[in-house]
Amino acid sequence: MKKIIFISALLCAFISNAQESEPSSLMSYGDLGVLFTGEDNNGTARFRAMSGAFGALGGDLSAIEINPAGTAVFLKSEFSTSLNIRNQKNAVNYYGINTSLNDDYTTLSQMGAVFVFKNHFSDWHNTAMGFNYSLARDFKNFWIADGNSGYATFIYDEDYDPNNPDVSDIYLNTDRQYFENYTSGKNNKYTFSFASQYKDNLFIGASFNSHDLRFYQSAYLEEENYNDDGDRLPRYLSSSLEELWTSGYGFSFSLGLIFKPTDDLRLGLAYQSPVWYNLLEESFDNAGYLNGFYYELRSPSKYTASAAYIFGKKGLISLDYTFRNYSNISLDPSRDFQQENQYFDSALQGTSEVRVGTEWRVKQLSLRGGYHFQQSPYKNSISSDDLKGYSFGAGYSFGLVKLDFAYENSQQTGVYDFYADYNEVNPANLDIDTSKYTISLVFNI
Repeated sequence: MKKIIFISALLCAFISNAQESEPSSLMSYGDLGVLFTGEDNNGTARFRAMSGAFGALGGDLSAIEINPAGTAVFLKSEFSTSLNIRNQKNAVNYYGINTSLNDDYTTLSQMGAVFVFKNHFSDWHNTAMGFNYSLARDFKNFWIADGNSGYATFIYDEDYDPNNPDVSDIYLNTDRQYFENYTSGKNNKYTFSFASQYKDNLFIGASFNSHDLRFYQSAYLEEENYNDDGDRLPRYLSSSLEELWTSGYGFSFSLGLIFKPTDDLRLGLAYQSPVWYNLLEESFDNAGYLNGFYYELRSPSKYTASAAYIFGKKGLISLDYTFRNYSNISLDPSRDFQQENQYFDSALQGTSEVRVGTEWRVKQLSLRGGYHFQQSPYKNSISSDDLKGYSFGAGYSFGLVKLDFAYENSQQTGVYDFYADYNEVNPANLDIDTSKYTISLVFNI
């Protein structure tokens, strides 16, 4: 009799612990902060083919987002538009079980124009204004994890009374745990730039940047458990669906300069301020609407140093280095996000990003290539979590019209903890392989 009472008390304690912390499979604010403040390497096909190494070059509509001084490098007014096809391969390992998905997404990744005004009667003899739309980040993605941790989190059915435990109604054993993660939305970036050239060797520019952010996540978790009454029956299936909607606007500004110590060498420096976001969040679960509230997000500022060497009309090689301190991400009102802001400060770090690109011309044909590396913002990350990739492409000038093509591949690993409230369950391991195909049309106007 004492043994039965002890088992019943133990089961009640286990159930009580499970009830105290309702598990959430949605992304944490720590991960959302990194996701919302990061930017993909999107832009024109020429920009993409050289892995975005344009800080000291300018003369490309996507380059003005790195260094607005590059707006004044344009010799003629220009319009360009770019289409991007992204192939996303997600391989997930969860307790030794591998799943993989392969999806394609097509988007308009860039559109803009620059207008050049020449002044032959002043030392400021080349002034330009530009506008560019770019897809700063495409959130659309889908992956699944399917395995078994051996640890049950849903342990009784809805009709079970925890005050009257019955061993045959307790489901402490798992057969399967299945998780689906679907995200969609975009972070659209609009850049308005102004720059001028002083004499022959100095370009100075500034820009105002506006962001339009829309994000959606659907997290579906299914757990299949059974009791231990000898015949493994009845089998019990539990599931949860959570949804998150986040939308809002942000703004920032950028300053930059490009200096030519010689005709062949260009040096660039640029600063991008934090992006100040005002966001609305709404969340839902199986029962319906949970809550909605407004909050503010501040991204880390960005510093870029660049150098490029021009081999006359034959070709060029370019190098960019960017530093961002992700521990400076913050959420407001601070009184409501004390724990999250402490997480940013303690778990995130300053990151280095390196981009190298080259271009070589044979008459009207241009051949391009590049390499890019971006350090993971998480302090506890491993080397494979860093983003690494390469790119190549070509362009052909028909005179007033240019056609460019680029291919870019990048790889990195990561983890997702959809049982974040249970230390007994390990996160899923993700291996992410992204290929992007970009085609651009450029018109001299």
